[in-house]
Amino acid sequence: MDSPTMRAHQDDAGPDRSAGAPPAVAGASRPRSPLWATLIATVFGIGRLRPGPGTWGSAVAVLVWAGLAGEISAPQRTLWCIALAAVITLAGIPAATQVCRASGMKDPQFVIDEVAGQLVALIAVPLAWKSFLAGFILFRVFDIVKPPPVRQLEAIPEGAGIVLDDLAAGLYALAVVHLLLRFGLLT
Repeated sequence: MDSPTMRAHQDDAGPDRSAGAPPAVAGASRPRSPLWATLIATVFGIGRLRPGPGTWGSAVAVLVWAGLAGEISAPQRTLWCIALAAVITLAGIPAATQVCRASGMKDPQFVIDEVAGQLVALIAVPLAWKSFLAGFILFRVFDIVKPPPVRQLEAIPEGAGIVLDDLAAGLYALAVVHLLLRFGLLT
């Protein structure tokens, strides 16, 4: 049924949108990301909660860390928080990369970056509701406002850019929380 007249008409229809893709793949849906990557990147589906999935991810990080920190001796909490943030970052970057590649989107429903950044904001912060609340609010503000160089880190490709900007926002929040603690404003 593919007559020369039909082919000529198709050629006049405009450029071939499947350029670079094999004919059998043109128009096919993207492959799904591995389950492990989706579970990590969305923190077991928290990233699908609305409104404000990033806020949900940060809240989960604060609550989980509060529960864990209560079981860890005070002198070891800082080391454990750093280690947990590092492990989440090291798992989150490849997971975010896998999901980005499969979805074709820059940041599809991720919250692993918020979890890592929120933990950074809580490093060496006393286990007290005021300091945890300040860390939570400050992290969300810096993550949303994205002061330099936080916004510039988003330009790093794939999972690294997704996670690193939140780690930088976490560092800003960490600095302000510790200033507040130093000047006795969170006692």
